[in-house]
Amino acid sequence: MFDKILIANRGEIAVRIIRACREMGIKTVAVYSEADRDALHTMLADEAICIGPAASSQSYLNMERIISACVVTKADAIHPGFGFLSENARFAELCEKCSITFIGPSAEIINRMGNKSEARKTMMEAGVPVVPGTKEPVYTAEEGLKLAQSIGFPVMIKASSGGGGKGMRISRGPEDFTENFQNAQLESVKGFSDDTMYIEKYIEQPRHIEFQIMADKYGNVVHLGERDCSIQRRHQKVLEESPCDVISDDLRRRMGETAVRAAKAVNYENAGTIEFLLDKDKNFYFMEMNTRIQVEHPVTELVTGLDLIKEQIRVASGEPLSVKQEEIKISGHAMECRINAENPSRNFMPCPGKITNIHLPGGNGVRIDTHIYSDYTVPSNYDSMLLKLIVHGKDRQEAIAKMRSALGELIIEGIETNVDFQYEIINHPVFQSGETDTGFIPEHFPQYCK
Repeated sequence: MFDKILIANRGEIAVRIIRACREMGIKTVAVYSEADRDALHTMLADEAICIGPAASSQSYLNMERIISACVVTKADAIHPGFGFLSENARFAELCEKCSITFIGPSAEIINRMGNKSEARKTMMEAGVPVVPGTKEPVYTAEEGLKLAQSIGFPVMIKASSGGGGKGMRISRGPEDFTENFQNAQLESVKGFSDDTMYIEKYIEQPRHIEFQIMADKYGNVVHLGERDCSIQRRHQKVLEESPCDVISDDLRRRMGETAVRAAKAVNYENAGTIEFLLDKDKNFYFMEMNTRIQVEHPVTELVTGLDLIKEQIRVASGEPLSVKQEEIKISGHAMECRINAENPSRNFMPCPGKITNIHLPGGNGVRIDTHIYSDYTVPSNYDSMLLKLIVHGKDRQEAIAKMRSALGELIIEGIETNVDFQYEIINHPVFQSGETDTGFIPEHFPQYCK
């Protein structure tokens, strides 16, 4: 087992990893930018090192500085969390060259599955159902239009290196294809320095269902059930839950087995997520694989009782998986709301600033993962997520009731947040009925989607 782990991240996920390490008796090193000098993760870790200015490119994305911090503090391993360098194959390779364990899959796997067009090709060869679309990369609008016409409109234009809703556009016909392709490609170049695109059939009114998988170094792979991530705005998740009420036991088994087969096809190691689209007829299609821990991992932890961060660390250290597939049971229902510093009424504009007062809810079945505190100043340089509010009940109805109570008790003063918007979502009759899809927010809250 590792003696010391450096956390190459910030915010609530850095705090989450530090706490898991504490429980395992592992020392921790926090890295921080000048903007995060007073951040909670710097106070909780055993050591903290400033790695540069506020800009991510000069701090949390600066591989050499992070590696140097790891060497100086004599840390055995680096946990990348999510975002930043968590799916950067070059960083994983650099860790390996410096004899530092990267807590995640190998650079080869990240590279193979991080490129979405390559991942599609790999899954097709493994017999995993994929959304009909291009098998090879697409680089020009002219080439893309011909392929889109052969696939049949509407189509989804996607950046091969994209994520978080960036580099994605829906085209409903030839008349808007070129503009959408060029805009998506430009966004991909700016965000990921990659102009590689691919095109797939756009599935109308799907659910976004993902399966959590965990794999060790010995070929053992298990899935930990599904998460319904259909409540989204501009392809970014807002609320997640587990399990999905519309998935039968037989469909769950088939989707889970497919997720495991997908992971085994690339000899996957550590935590990962296989993401599917589920259409109205309950047909499912592989969409992409995330080669890291997910923001929404707590809902899986609450329904399975398994600590995914600890399992990541154990597996990376060389231990086999602590559970077998037949030992994994889904108990109750969990739900997570992402609470962000943003104003939904102003196109979800980020609202950084000083938190003057905060009251966090509690009670049986209520969990909060956060890095904020009273008098903490939310910087403008990073993602706007403040905390994750997670609840667990005996069924979906109880989980909704707990979430309603917790949101009603949550107070964050001094800055704008999306707490009221989340309250509107869980009180909407369509959400309460469970009959939702990825178009739920645009359809039922058009005032926030201008």
